[in-house]
This record gives sequence, structure tokens and C-alpha cells, in this order.
Amino acid sequence: MKARHISSGFTLIELVMVIVILSVVSLYAASRYLSAGIPAAAVQDQAIAVIRQVQVNRMQSNLSDTTIVDKNDFILNVTNNCIGSKASCSSQTASRSDWFMPDGVSFSPNLELEFNLLGNPSGATPTIQITENGSGKTCSIHINSQGYVEKRTCS
Repeated sequence: MKARHISSGFTLIELVMVIVILSVVSLYAASRYLSAGIPAAAVQDQAIAVIRQVQVNRMQSNLSDTTIVDKNDFILNVTNNCIGSKASCSSQTASRSDWFMPDGVSFSPNLELEFNLLGNPSGATPTIQITENGSGKTCSIHINSQGYVEKRTCS
């Protein structure tokens, strides 16, 4: 009678190949997560949400354009490091949700933009540039004349 040898398990070559493949994949994943700061694309989404919030706050205010009151809660303010309502960017109160000041990115150009009761911007229709300070990657947001806040490309 011949003795049959049943192999159960992996060969050394198979185990080494699996370890090498896992190492390559983990190095790639780690390099994506170890970059400094928040990616410009993530900041772009958050900035769009803040812009829309300021816009909706103005639309719900029911204050006419000629009303002489403090409208700083309804004016979009863009500075080098903050985007949000003019009142919240200056006070930076943690309880307010209508401002955003991320680390590692900058916004340009500096501007103040008022919306009317329909949500349309008064005056020019700006394109806001978001730049990662370390890598120089940029994303942009455009507000058109009808008030639509549009996500533009990232590069």
C-alpha cells in the first residue's frame, strides 16, 4: 500500500506573497491618511454647507433690503482663514454653526457678500478658492447670480 500524503495549508511562497501584497496596500493607505490637515475637497463640502446656511438664514429673516438693522448674521464673510456669517467669523462663538475655520487651508478672495430675500447674491457672483497650505491643492466654489452654490473642480 502506498501512503498518501494530504497537504493542508499554504506554501511558504504563498504566505510571503500575501504579506508583500498587504504591505504595499497598507503603505498606500497610510500615506493617504498621514497627510497634514484636512483635504481641500472635504473643506469644500463644509464651506458649501456654511454658505447655504448663511443664505437660508437671510431668506428666512424677512427683513427688507432697506431695513436699517444689524444684518451681520446674514452677510457671507470670506477671510483668509474663515468662511461664514460676518457676525460669527468675528465672534467665533462655538455655539454658532454658521462659520467654519479649518486648519491648514486658506480661502480667497476676501469678500463680504449679501443675499436678498430670494437668496440671490447682491452684486458680483464670486468664485471662492480653497487652497491647502502644505500641498497647494485647490478647490473652488462658485455662487451664481441666482444664488446656486456650485462645487467646482479640485486640482
